[in-house]
Parts: sequence; C-alpha cells; structure tokens
Amino acid sequence: MKSKRDPDQLLPLTPAVFHILLALADGGKHGYGIMREVLERTNGQMRMGPGTLYGSIKRMLEQGLIEEAEERPDPELDDERRRYYRLTDFGQKLAVAESRRLRQLVGIAQGKRLLDGKKLAAPVPIVPVLSGAEFGGISRS
Repeated sequence: MKSKRDPDQLLPLTPAVFHILLALADGGKHGYGIMREVLERTNGQMRMGPGTLYGSIKRMLEQGLIEEAEERPDPELDDERRRYYRLTDFGQKLAVAESRRLRQLVGIAQGKRLLDGKKLAAPVPIVPVLSGAEFGGISRS
C-alpha cells in the first residue's frame, strides 16, 4: 500500500519552488519558459538564474512534485534538446496548500491594516522581563 504524503509537511516553500509550481499550474513548460514566466509575472522582481532554476527542478523531480512531460510541441517549432516539465498530482496539492497558507498570512496582514497604506499606530515600547537577580537579588523561592 502506498503511503499518502501530506503537502503541509513541506511548507513553507522557498520562493523559487513556489514560482516554478505556479508557472507549471497551467501546463507544461521547458526551463527557459519557466524562467521567462516568473520574470514577467513578477515584473522583473524575481530573477531565477540557471543554477537556482535547474537545482530546484532537480530537487522537485526527486521529491515527485514535477515530472518530465512526454508530450512535446511539433519538432519543427521546438528544439528537441529541451526538457518539458509538468506538475504531478502531489505537486498540484502542494501548490494549493502553499497558496492557502499565504492567503491566511495575507488575511492576518489585512487584519492588522498593513496593506491599506494607512500609518500604523505608534509602536508600543518593549518592556524587558527582569529576573530576581536584577531586582537586587530578591527571589520568590
């Protein structure tokens, strides 16, 4: 019997892994296509170099999050040396789990009014907790 893996055990994901999962969520892509989509989707804020991209892809293949896709574009329209990747069922579940985790964090940030652009209240001073020794050696024992 095959054991069921819990996606929550792999959370939180690194930004690179999550961006790769997002790029593959709507279909298979080759490495350069993934890199291009991430760059475009983040307006240039997330630049994955080849080392980050292919190192992440290698680990994701080993973990069963993605797999090499068998179906390919017409050879006349594509370079046959390219490898195409797609999400596995577990990779899809993991992308959903991370999306829900991030949605919950954004909800907390909204509840604290961090996203509405208004000035936050003055910070509350931090009061240190003192031990008995710091009260002149008096203790309650």
